[in-house]
Amino acid sequence: MATTTSISNPAQMIITLEDNALVADIKRALKLIRGVASVRVATINDDNTITPAMRRSINKARREYANGETISCSTPEEMQRYFDSL
Repeated sequence: MATTTSISNPAQMIITLEDNALVADIKRALKLIRGVASVRVATINDDNTITPAMRRSINKARREYANGETISCSTPEEMQRYFDSL
């Protein structure tokens, strides 16, 4: 007697391809992987609209930067040292 397990919250993976010619091959390959329930293709439209709340945040960040109230790191190592110090 076979037992089936139902996953109530399946994981999803988003893959962005630079070359649309690869879509069909990638889709076919993913379907071959055991456990892949479905493969769907969608296009993403970036919305570059800046809302009033975003504009306020941007302006606040610019003021803080101008007043020297921000932390800046020049290298990844410097950033890591800062994070380690927290």
